[in-house]
Parts: sequence; structure tokens; C-alpha cells
Amino acid sequence: MNPSRHPGAMSDFEEYVRTRHEALLRSARRLVGDPLAAQDLLQTALLGAYHRWDHIADKQLADAYLRRVMINTRTQWWRAKKLEELPIERLPDVSIEDSTEQHADRALLIDIMKTLTPQQRNVVVLRHWEQMSNDETATALGIAAGTVKSTLHRALTRLRQELQHRDPDLASTPATCSVSPPVGRPAR
Repeated sequence: MNPSRHPGAMSDFEEYVRTRHEALLRSARRLVGDPLAAQDLLQTALLGAYHRWDHIADKQLADAYLRRVMINTRTQWWRAKKLEELPIERLPDVSIEDSTEQHADRALLIDIMKTLTPQQRNVVVLRHWEQMSNDETATALGIAAGTVKSTLHRALTRLRQELQHRDPDLASTPATCSVSPPVGRPAR
């Protein structure tokens, strides 16, 4: 404890941390993806704030001060990471598959799926992701097999329209729906 600190400063700081910890941790999680790294980041910022607590005149600005400390600390951590490169005589002939498009397609599909009704989403997921038959889907959802077929038809039509609306380049492609099963899932 800093000897120049007034007696209530530590209890003021403890109260601040007790009341603001969750909000500050959420801010730290936005800065670094890993929950453990977020906790480390917050603790590092709190340690710095503790040493400067008496110098923060307006305690209502303490959150802003701590967020700035977390941003600066994260930047220091990032700069401290060293990229190690090992020189080699020859580049390998093996190409590395870039899955950027696949991730973008998946994100678009998930976003478009939000336009469906809950029943339509359930039918599409069970039929095309889980690869269930019409009868299995009907049993799982407690609806008739005919309802599964009509709901699936309406859902796929809606998905196709929404996809063409969001990506006009797809409007020139045939209006067919080809869904391949995800890797590792057998088609039924």
C-alpha cells in the first residue's frame, strides 16, 4: 500500500472494483477474445489504477481511465509478441487452403436463416444439417410428414429469395437449391 495514501483510499478502490468488476470484465473480453486473457488484462489494469487511484480526481471517470489502460496494455502485449520466422532454402510446394469464403458463406447463411420462422428453421436444420428423412423430421417435431415437405419447400424458397436479394450476382444463377451434407455427416 502506498504510504501517502489516505486511509479511505483502499476501501474506496475496493468498493469501486466490487461494483464495477463485471462491466470492466466485459470491456476486457471485447478487447481480447480469450476469457483468461481478459481476466489478466483487467487485473493488470486494476493494478495500474490502484497505484494511481489518488490521482484520479473524478472517480466517475474511473471506467474510462481503466478502459484506456486496458487498451494500452493490450497494445503493449500485442507489440511484445515476437513472430519467429525460420529461413528455409526452398518454399514448400504444398498450398494451404483458405477457408475465408467458406466462413463468409456460413455467416451469410446463418444470418439469412434468421429470416425464417422457428418451424421453418427447425425443419431446414433437421432435414439438411442433421440429414433426417421427412418422416424422422416429422416425428422429431411432432408434425405430419406432409407439413414437413410444404414447410421445407416454403423455407428453401424464402432462403433462395433472401440470398438473391442480398447477393444480386446469384440472381443470374439457376434457382435450384443444392445442399450438400456437412463434412463428416453421412447423407441419408
